[in-house]
Formats: sequence, structure tokens, C-alpha cells
Amino acid sequence: MSSYPPDGPPQTTLRQRLADLRGPAVPPRPLDARALAALAANPGCGRRALLDGAGVDKTALAAALGSPAAFGQSQFAIVRGNSFEARVKGDGGAELLRLTHARLGGGAEPPGPDSRVPDLTAAGPEGRAARTALALREATAAGTWTLLDHPMLALEVAGTPAYLEPDAVVVHPDGRWTVVEIKSFPMIDGAADAAKVGAAARQAAVYVLALEQTAGKLEGARVGHQVLLVCPKDFSNLPTAALVDVRRERAVTRRQLERLTRVEELAEGLPQGLCFDPARPAAELTEAVSAVSAAYAPECLAACELAFHCRERARDAGEPAALGRSVRGELGGLTTVEAALAAAAGAGPCTGTDPDSDSDPTAAALREAARLRAEALASAAARPPYQAPETPECPC
Repeated sequence: MSSYPPDGPPQTTLRQRLADLRGPAVPPRPLDARALAALAANPGCGRRALLDGAGVDKTALAAALGSPAAFGQSQFAIVRGNSFEARVKGDGGAELLRLTHARLGGGAEPPGPDSRVPDLTAAGPEGRAARTALALREATAAGTWTLLDHPMLALEVAGTPAYLEPDAVVVHPDGRWTVVEIKSFPMIDGAADAAKVGAAARQAAVYVLALEQTAGKLEGARVGHQVLLVCPKDFSNLPTAALVDVRRERAVTRRQLERLTRVEELAEGLPQGLCFDPARPAAELTEAVSAVSAAYAPECLAACELAFHCRERARDAGEPAALGRSVRGELGGLTTVEAALAAAAGAGPCTGTDPDSDSDPTAAALREAARLRAEALASAAARPPYQAPETPECPC
């Protein structure tokens, strides 16, 4: 019988296995809130769960596979966002604390000279996460307005820790913690682009989940379900704020993250010697990536660096999911596009030997749709071509 402790050599073996997967000389790429939100949106994709858990740089991997990602922020947008964030947090975060009090004051005294901005510097993400937890504990006990600038939060995902860095967290005098998201897109007449606000809400929900793990260990601390979204007002560079309720996004993200297969379970089923080091030949990387199951959908194009590679493979395999999750769901037991076309033509294993058999309702619906389409095309071909009426000449 082994005498190893629960956190002994098995964990070391897993870490070594993950290091071998990404390449011995390749540093791990940390997970961020955007990656976790995208991962939660597609929890059935073992490929993304394994690569993110192992810290593989998917951008470099996609480029090595010949399908580079074609999305991401421009350098101009990054510079503009950093400049706006510095303006919001200037003067010791006075403007940011004022906006927080104006939207979420709840009768508390406005922030004054006693407001604090603790130093969160430490060595490594583990050290910064520990320093952040200590600062949250001290701020909650002190009962004063406190701004944590770029704190580091820890969240366990599929058995591996992820370190997250929100723009800011504000501690209220009553012990409440509020996540602050600072974005550079404008808020015109008090409203911002709905799609961008939704993306910010999904990202902030990950931070709320991470904060809840820390708040559960402290008496009197609680995490607010409303996030403060700070954006430029109208067409100026002046900051304004709005509240975004993230309870729905938090519940969905938590449920989806809990469904993720643990990384060690995914790694156990892989052949020995498998490696996703971008420096390896493209043919070897293609074989390695194909060894991990994927769940491609068109929505991946806006969230995953490997989406173009997975789309090409899904099209080659005739997977209906390449046309959308709704199409895949409607086809039921027809797992390929070829099977769906055969069913529409009255052939295939799901239609039975009788051409008029309705043994499979999906196949029967496809045959009926194909019949109606053929009738519509025949009727259109039988009609004489359209001729526009002659326009009388103008007497003038």
C-alpha cells in the first residue's frame, strides 16, 4: 500500500504530464477570465479544456498548424483602453470610488481621505493571490472604502488553479465586495453596445465566482451580484458608470465550469509522447490535436484560437455541428451531413427499406422538405419569365 499523502507524487506526476504536453521548454500560458468564459460556453470541448489546463499557447499552436487566429484587439484599442483606465484610477482612485458610491453607496458615507489603496505586489501569481486575500481581509475588518487595483484571484477549474486579474475590486465599509470592469467602448446616452456589455458581464461573472471562494472564508464579507461597468461618456474621455446584474451569467458559468472534465482524466486517455509544442512539425501537431476530442460550433470563431483548424476538420468529417448547434440538434441520430442528405433522398440506414417508411421522424421530415423544395422549383421553372410592363412615353 502506498504511503504517499493525497497531495504528494500524484500531483507532481500530473504537473509533469502537463509540462510534457505543452513542451518541456515552453512556459505555461495562464488562464484569464475571457478564456474561462469561452470555455464555460462550450464545456463539451475536451480539446480546449485540455489545452487550457496544460497552459498551451493556442495562438502559437494555431499558427504552427497553418490556421492562425484572425481575431484580437488592435494595438490602438489596447493603448486607448490603458489610457482610459489610468485616467479612471488616477488620484488614488478617487473618481472610481466616487462612481462606486454614486451607484452602490447604499447610504454609506462617501469616500474620504481615509480611503485606502493597498499595495498588492508579490512574487508570482500564487504570492499575489495570497496578498490579495490578505488585503481583502484587512479591508473588510477596517470598515473603510478600499480600492484594490488589479488584484489577483484564484479559481479552480477542472482540477487546475487559474489566476485571474480583474481591473479593480472595491471593498465597501459594510464588508461588501464589488467587481469593477473598465472598458474603452463608449456609453452613449447611458447605454452601451449590448453585445459588448454581455461579453463584459460574462467575464465579470468569472471574477465574482473567484471572489466568492475567498469571501466564504471571511466572516462578514459578501460579494455583490452587481458589477460596476465604467466606460467613456458619450464621445468624450470622461468616465461614467452603470450597474450590470451578473446573477444569470454567474449561474450559467458556474454550472458549465462544474461540467468540465478534469484535466487529469483527459490526460490519462492520451498516448504517451504526445506533445503540443508549436516548434514541432505541422504533421505531428495535427496528429496530436486530432487525438483530443473537440466540439466545434460556429460560435467558436469568436472565442477560440483553434476555431479555424477545428472548422476545417469538422467540414472534412461532414459534422452537422459545423452548420450550427441548432442544426446538429434538429438532425438527431443523423450524425453526418451525408447521412442527412441520404435521408432526404429516401435512402440511408435511418429510413428503412420502404421508401415511404416513417421509422425515423427526422428522416421523414427531411424527405418531406426535399419533396416540397422539388415541387417549388418545378413550379418556378414552369412559370413564364417575368416581363415588366411597358412604360408609356412621356408626352413632353
